[in-house]
Amino acid sequence: MTDLVLVLGALAAAAAGLWAWRRYHPVSFWYGVAFPARAVLVYLTWHHVASGCKLTRNRRRFRLTLDAIPVMGPASRSAATVVEHKRRVRRIDVERSPRLGLLRPTRLGWRMRLRLHDGQVPADYEKAAEGIAHAWRVHAVRVVDVRPGYVTLWATMRDPLIDVVTTPETGDLLTVRPGKLENGRDWVIDFRTVPHWLNAGATQSGKSNLANAIIKALAPQPVALVGFDLKGGVEFTPYAPRLSALATTRKESVDLLSDLVGEVEARMAVCRAHGARNVWTLPEHLQPVPVVVLVDEVAELFLMADKSEKDEVTRTATALLRVAQLGRAFAVHLIVCGQRIGSDLGPGVTALRAQLSGRVCHRVNDPETANMTLGDLDPAALDAARAIPAETPGVCVVAGQDGSWHRARSVYVPEHSAEQAARDHAHLTPDWDALISSVPTVGPDWPEAA
Repeated sequence: MTDLVLVLGALAAAAAGLWAWRRYHPVSFWYGVAFPARAVLVYLTWHHVASGCKLTRNRRRFRLTLDAIPVMGPASRSAATVVEHKRRVRRIDVERSPRLGLLRPTRLGWRMRLRLHDGQVPADYEKAAEGIAHAWRVHAVRVVDVRPGYVTLWATMRDPLIDVVTTPETGDLLTVRPGKLENGRDWVIDFRTVPHWLNAGATQSGKSNLANAIIKALAPQPVALVGFDLKGGVEFTPYAPRLSALATTRKESVDLLSDLVGEVEARMAVCRAHGARNVWTLPEHLQPVPVVVLVDEVAELFLMADKSEKDEVTRTATALLRVAQLGRAFAVHLIVCGQRIGSDLGPGVTALRAQLSGRVCHRVNDPETANMTLGDLDPAALDAARAIPAETPGVCVVAGQDGSWHRARSVYVPEHSAEQAARDHAHLTPDWDALISSVPTVGPDWPEAA
């Protein structure tokens, strides 16, 4: 009896210790206890899971067997039969699962590489990902890397986007950190790497919150912010102390875009004169102030109430497209936002979309907007965007110019917080008239003038 009490006490103490370990230091508990147990479970159940998800293949094998063959006795046909053993080679089919590589732990789950069977493609595993996740009792399974003959699956135990806590500021020029990616890493937007972004989303989907996070992060940086808000300025007027220019009507938009095109052309001339491919290779004293252009409700720039507005719409679309095409090398960056982005707005929208290599798609009201945002990049990303539930504002699908995509969620930035940042850093706002006239057309530093 005493031994039983001691055993039960030891088990209770071990259980309490494991609970405390998991409660107060979950990271080391995951790597030391939970992940090894999960790895054993994955290896033991992989064949069954692969078979259930139709990822196995039948392989032909040949086996040597001894068959018993009855032979009639030579003395009499009514005599007892004689059994003769003959060796035969039989073909049998063996069900084989894909070869599972070494499981590598991550903070949220694990990664593993699989060798594809002949005739298999990565899309087979993308279709089976949900079934694998249910079989392993994990939050999600995704195909994250594809190489000839191999795929890498990434399993996550929980959704890291439920609670996002981070600061948008990074301290680096033209770099912001608006939230978290589904792999637990920071979501970083670097405009020098991906210069232009398209931000699509319905009302209350998190689109405006993402703009708030970007404005708050860029406010303390030495950049010029320019806004286009054809909803009467209700979205961007509160940030006016930090905006170098703000257009709230179609006419103001045409004039401001004309200034932007002229600024891009002036910077282009400086780079050409100094043999520089972009402004970042110019001498430091000649590098111009970066300009970040925020466009709210891009559809308003392309809509026409009657034919009298056709000329303004055409000029607006052409100028915006030129800024997108030429601005990437000359430190003029675009963030284009909209609830609806469809081909019905005209060919200018489709041409503009092609220049915006960075894509952010929140929950949208119509499938065409999601298709315009992500459809030309990856069908799997499009499916993920359509599955964003309404009760998760801020969750989105992010795709960059490298073709990869992630689920992400922006940190919650209240409007008053972004407005306060705009007021606090109003002294950093470049004067627009001085900015567009600061690039000389000729000067002693230019090779031609020398």
